[in-house]
Amino acid sequence: MPPRVRFAPSPTGYLHVGGARTALFNWLYARRHGGTFVLRIEDTDVQRSSADMVAGIVDGLRWLGLDWDEGPEVGGSHGPYFQSERLDRYRKAAARLVAEGRAYYCYCSPERLRAEREKAEARGDAWQYDRACLALSAEQIAAREASGAPRAIRFNVPATQASFDDIVHGRIAFDPHAIEDFVILRSDNYPTYHLSVVVDDVEMRITHVIRGDDHISNTPKHLLLFEALGAPAPAFAHVPLILGGDKKRLSKRHGATSVTEYRRQGYLPSAMVNFLALLGWSPGGDRELMSAGELVASFSLEGISGGNAVFNVEKLDWMNGQYIGRLPVGELAAAAAPFVAEAGLSLPSDPAWWHRLLDLLRPRAKRLTDFVELARPFLVDTVEYDSSAIAQHLSAPDVAGHLTALAVALRTVEPFDESHVEAVVRRTAAERGITAGSLIHATRVALTGRTTSPGLFEMIALLGRERTVVRLEELVNFLATRGTRGVS
Repeated sequence: MPPRVRFAPSPTGYLHVGGARTALFNWLYARRHGGTFVLRIEDTDVQRSSADMVAGIVDGLRWLGLDWDEGPEVGGSHGPYFQSERLDRYRKAAARLVAEGRAYYCYCSPERLRAEREKAEARGDAWQYDRACLALSAEQIAAREASGAPRAIRFNVPATQASFDDIVHGRIAFDPHAIEDFVILRSDNYPTYHLSVVVDDVEMRITHVIRGDDHISNTPKHLLLFEALGAPAPAFAHVPLILGGDKKRLSKRHGATSVTEYRRQGYLPSAMVNFLALLGWSPGGDRELMSAGELVASFSLEGISGGNAVFNVEKLDWMNGQYIGRLPVGELAAAAAPFVAEAGLSLPSDPAWWHRLLDLLRPRAKRLTDFVELARPFLVDTVEYDSSAIAQHLSAPDVAGHLTALAVALRTVEPFDESHVEAVVRRTAAERGITAGSLIHATRVALTGRTTSPGLFEMIALLGRERTVVRLEELVNFLATRGTRGVS
């Protein structure tokens, strides 16, 4: 049957990079094999879960282009897709396991459990629940029930071999004696993660569980629950964790971890998807830039590496720059516009001129946010001169005279295009007895206030005759007010 996979985030925080990569791997696998991608919200942690976090997760997935076939806002035949709406199912499953002798009531108080743990630690032993409540007689249980004593439900772990075949890591074995009788329903009548996730996977007919390596230790418990519920276990594929540059687990100290923060920082969703896909997975060969369609066509669980992946921001910047360079200019204009507007800059009224500017600037942009500062000199009326630009390029003798001569020459050049502008600039420099480079640098400062910019001749042609001449004259006036000493 076509695979059914799920991404099941807990809405106690926004969609982070690791979760997004897990969702992507599930999505790619489902799309590769014509399967179903289920979004399930594990919100049984009432105190920490919130509707805002759910909205943030959904928003992050939609930004990445990861659509789901069943789940919130979509529906489906296996809902509801919020665990908070499925509590009766978990309680029924726990009661069934008690009735069948696969689980039992535990009346131990938190104080007793804490005391037993501290004793074991004092002895230097690893503590496990001592099964005190499994040995209770029917009369003792009845007395505790009659008194209304708080109770949890623990799974009765059988003596069995604890191992499973992982698609990524191969055979994984555990010491069966290291698995204690774990709680499946807490004393507040809420399920633990182990029970809820297995009940949901059974009822939603999940065939493959693709999740992070940090869940490997949970898998033996889940396999026991699948068996106790009489359901076939799905195939498991545990993907490597994502580390920061210091080879420690990715966290806020390494920078942004929320997917929505990367959107705010000016990354394109297509670049982010491409980058995340290559964190722990390889299509083979040396391919790096791949569209979503190419990723789907190439994806396999066997291509996932067993080793941890390192999140390299420099690589992400490079990849995003490549995507910016390839994006159709109309799409680039729409993507960059919100960042420019948010910075308080007015967008040009002429779309064609705006597109020409973006094409001129895009080779220098790694993020959409870069267009704010790159475009600023072209979108403002008054240029601000950087002190380093003044020191580097305006200290030569008679700079003002050279710029004035160029302004005069540009007033009559026809047609006002790149090649004719270049010829005028070089001719003016020769007539003034200076190098073309020195005039080019000074002119760049006049037009942008900076030491670097796109090609000068393309920039002049884009700004047009009037704005170019005005800016040359404004710099001449600026130099006059500062005096020779101020310039040097």
